[in-house]
Formats: sequence, structure tokens, C-alpha cells
Amino acid sequence: MSEKLDSILRKLHIEHWKAIAAVLIVFDIFGVNFAYLFSLWIRFDCRFRLIPQEYLGPFIKFAPIYTIFCIIIFATQRMYKTIWRFASYSELMRILIASVISFLFHTIGISFLHRMPISYYIFGAVVQFVLVAGIRFSYRFFLLMDFKGGFRTVEREDNVLLIGAGSAGQMILRDVSHSKETTDRICCIVDDDPNKWNRYIDGVPIVGGRDEIMSAIEKYNIKKIYVALPNSDVSAKREILNICKETGCELKNLPGMYQLVNGEVSVSSMRSVKIEDLLGRESIKVNLDEIFNYLTGKVILVTGGGGSIGSELCRQIAAHKPKHLIIFDIYENSAYEIEQELRTDYPGLNLTVLIGSIRDSRRINSVFETYHPQVVYHAAAHKHVPLMEDSPCEAIKNNAIGTYKTAHAALLNGCERFVLISTDKAVNPTNIMGASKRLCEMVIQAFNQLIKDGRVDRIPRLFQHEVDAEGVRIYRKFDTSRIKTEFVAVRFGNVLGSNGSVVPLFKKQIANGGPVTVTHPDIIRYFMTIPEAVSLVLQAGTYAHGGEIFVLDMGEPVKIDTLARNLIKLSGYKPDVDIKIVYTGLRPGEKLYEEKLMAEEGMQTTPNKMIHIGKPIEFDPEKFIGDLQELMAVCYENNDSIGEYVKKVVPTYNPTA
Repeated sequence: MSEKLDSILRKLHIEHWKAIAAVLIVFDIFGVNFAYLFSLWIRFDCRFRLIPQEYLGPFIKFAPIYTIFCIIIFATQRMYKTIWRFASYSELMRILIASVISFLFHTIGISFLHRMPISYYIFGAVVQFVLVAGIRFSYRFFLLMDFKGGFRTVEREDNVLLIGAGSAGQMILRDVSHSKETTDRICCIVDDDPNKWNRYIDGVPIVGGRDEIMSAIEKYNIKKIYVALPNSDVSAKREILNICKETGCELKNLPGMYQLVNGEVSVSSMRSVKIEDLLGRESIKVNLDEIFNYLTGKVILVTGGGGSIGSELCRQIAAHKPKHLIIFDIYENSAYEIEQELRTDYPGLNLTVLIGSIRDSRRINSVFETYHPQVVYHAAAHKHVPLMEDSPCEAIKNNAIGTYKTAHAALLNGCERFVLISTDKAVNPTNIMGASKRLCEMVIQAFNQLIKDGRVDRIPRLFQHEVDAEGVRIYRKFDTSRIKTEFVAVRFGNVLGSNGSVVPLFKKQIANGGPVTVTHPDIIRYFMTIPEAVSLVLQAGTYAHGGEIFVLDMGEPVKIDTLARNLIKLSGYKPDVDIKIVYTGLRPGEKLYEEKLMAEEGMQTTPNKMIHIGKPIEFDPEKFIGDLQELMAVCYENNDSIGEYVKKVVPTYNPTA
């Protein structure tokens, strides 16, 4: 019927809301007059012939004036432009205000013509309010009606436990109750506020606090749990989620307070509980103003911009209105994906996407000479530990030598700041990947030291240095007036969801029915979400003065075994029952425990308590560069003994640990 009506209105070129408004105006014209006429009829024993002319005459004379006044007042209260299917408390208050104003006008106005019985004024106002509000709020009722005579019903199959009886919980309850798309039925509610226990919301009982979750699951045969605690304390929410994950029920979570503020609270806005929800620390906050002021209006280059860290860097940089964002990556598919995303999300962004390798000195130099980036975020690197153990020379070529060439190009072309993305695996490395990243840190520290000492001309361009007749290296002279680059590194641990992260692997193994492979029952790692890590990288970049190694506080370490078991539980299975966990043993170069700082390094603070500065270990930068050149020659020969040469340059490298 509704579809037919819409079709007719479209043919007549009448908007649907205007047709509804016209119907409401007609009803109001009838209702406001009927209300007071009805009150006279009641006053005189429900007989029209008994109503004295001295009362009926003034009513008839005043009716047109009162009708016009009511329509105007109702219009000013937006009673003809409201979407009444979503009417709530605020709409009811507007009807009440309009009714009070019209009552006062009617009482004063008709009294000038003739004083009416007191019951006329009071009963007429009440009947008018009931009629005006009733027709509007009854729209909800008619939406639930089947026009063939019955109520619309949805077969409810999945019993749901709702956690949270606050504003968000009430919105979720209302959305589930009236939704035609879901088969969910909320059977009970859990809330930690004792004042709400043993009471009801829309007929649904609040059975108690978190201690009642397990008993409610059994009593009501619960299949799903909805957690609606957007403004709850993180530790309290984590405890509740940890209880819920033991139930085997499907878990849905309302992510944040912003949805409550924006009015986006609904079943569709809920998402499955993710493993990061169980990590148990406060969300990391950064000073967006500092980042915005630093990045806005600058030319910025992100190497490895198509990777998991690099692409998130690009997203957050794009949001801070750079003058020009340049993405450089060797893998065209990932570069294309982030390009399309940014062009869609930021149509006004000045974006350039380039394909190339940081190992190609001519290519990387041409990029700097053409675009002159002011800030560089160097995220390009080989990061997979076991793969690099099998191809150690490639780790050195790409990570160490590639970083040297990129940093050198930045130095020569007036770059203001060069930020290296490093890793906690560079601390006392036991694998070639970690050692290569430590070499990267040493590169930027060496460059920074030589710049401060005024010895920029002692930094050779790899593959392009010259020697004299006796084989002594000849250094090239530089225009030191253009050298102003501040070189810094930012070091952090594992990021959830990144390429090569253990979490996607576990999810695939669970989807395939197991087993889930964990290298060791005691292995631990530090974890952070990609957006958190990148926001801290951007903030650390604003603190840079040159030579620092910024260390991000990753919170408490997490046992990988616990991580795997939680993922299995969140997927609705029981560890070692439905999904087996198999311990495969530590892989080559893999540590049981990752470290954030070397023993020789001290710790300094920054304005952000999540960002610390490690005191650089002193070394001879010129000797290091000479050693790095020899190391480069060895790795380009693909020498199988590359690890021995690396240990000479990186004393903390201990592959036997």
C-alpha cells in the first residue's frame, strides 16, 4: 500500500513528506476544534441540544481564529517537518510546548467573547494534546501493522545477551526490537550498576552484573553477546570481554563513544570483537595540533608507501593537508591500492605515486632532485625474519644499503627531516633482519654526527667514490649551505594486522580448522595497532632535533600462545578441543623476548609519555661508513658468510643467542 501511495505521489510530482504534512494539517484543523467542542458536549451530559447558545455561539466565532493560530504554532515547533517514525522525547516536548501555548491563547481569547465553564478549558486542552500527539506517535504503531489486519512479525531465532543498560544499550535494544532485517532477540541485559538490577527496559530484564554473564548464557540459551559500553573504562571493558570470550558465543562490540555522540548506535554499527580489544591498555593519544602544524603545507615522501605501515602513514599524512604527498614503492599493486583510496578520500590532495627501488641510487636521486621533499618517512624495508635468514644478503642490500642511498639523496637535496621506521628487533639482534635495521639506525646516526661536526664531505655516495694512485679514498666536496637534514629513527614492536603479522596467519589457520602453529609456549611480543604506531611516528617526527632514536612505549608484552587461544575463543571454538595448538619450535634468528632498548642506551622523556628517546651508542661514523662499504661489496658478491661481516660492524649482533 505504501509503495502504491509513493508511486501516485511521484506521478503527481508531490514529495512524500509534503503529502504527510498536508494530512497532518487537515487532521489538526479537525482535532483542535473537536477537542473543545467535545469538552462542551461532555459538560452538558453528552447532549448537543442541552449546550446553551451563550457557549456555542462564542465557540463557533472563535474557532477560525484559534485554528489559524494553532497551525502557525505547530509549524514553528516543526510539527509538520518531523520524521515521525523516529519520534522520541524531544518531539513529545515540542508537542507539549505547542499545546500549552495554544491552551493559553484559547483561554484568554475566548474569554473576551464569553466566560466558559472551567471544565471546558481543562478538558479541551487535554483532549487536544491527546489527539495531536496520538496521531503522530501512532505512526510507529501502524508501521508495525500488516495492512491485511495483523502485526508484522519477524521470526526471532538467535537469543542475545546485551551488556550495558545505558544510553547506547537502550538504542541497541530498540533497534533490535524494531528491525526487520535481523533474527536476533535480546532476552536479558547485564549491567554493573546495582541500581538497575531486577528491573526492566522495554520488557527485557536486567539480570545483574558481570558475575551473572555465565548463568544468563545457560538460562536463556544465549547465542550472541552484544557489548554496548562505548564510554566504559578500558580495563573494565577488557575484563568483561575476557569473560564473554569464554562463553563460546558470537561477540559484537560497539567500538567507541563517537558513535553515541553522532547517533550512529545500531546493530549495524557493531563489529566483531577484535584481538586488540583484549590487549588491555588505554588507547594511545597524540597531539594532533603539533602534527598538523608540522606537516601542513610540506612536500612529504613516504618510501614503502604501499606497505601496511607506509600506507597508514600516507592516510594520516593526507589528512593533515600536505602541499604534496609522494608515495614511492617497488610493488605496484599495493601502491595502486593506496593511490586509489587516497584519491577517493581526499580528492583535493596533490598526490604522486612512483614505482622504484631504494637500492637504485639513480632512481632515488632523481626522485629527490625532481620533487625536493622536505620530510621523508622511510618505511621501505624487508621485515620478515625467517625469509631474511634464508636470504641475508638481500636484507643488507635493501635495508642497510637502500637506507644509506635514500638518506644520502635526502642530504644532497635539502631535505629538512628524515625519519627512519625501525624495529625493536634492532636491539641486541639475533637475526639478520634485526641486524640490518640496526645498520639503518647507525647510518642515520652517522650522517647526523658528520653533519653536526661539519664533515659532510666525508660521506661518500656509494658506488661513486674515487681512490688515488695509492688506493686512498678521495672524498667529494659538497655545498654545505644546503645540508640541513635532521636524521632520526623511530623504533617500535609488532603491529596488529600488518603484512607478516602473526594474527592474519592465526585467522587463516582457524578458518581452515587448525591447527594453529605457535613457535614456543613462552614466546612474548609487544603489540600496537597500525594507526597507533603511525600516529606516534608522526608525533615523534615533530620532536626531532637530529640523531635521536625514538622508542615507542608498546605497553605490556603479550604471550603469543595467549594471543592464539584468545583468537580461537573469539572465533567461537575451544582451544585444544575444536582447534589444536601445535608448538613448532623457534625459527632461525627468533627470540623468545623482544627488547626495546639496548643495555648501553639510556632513556630520555618527551612531552608524550608514550614516546621516549634512547641515548645513541657512540661509534666512529667515518669508520662505520668504511665498514659499510666493505659490507656492501661482500653482500653484492652474495657471500654466504655475510653474517660474520655483519657482526664486525654491529657488535651487538649475536645470532647464536
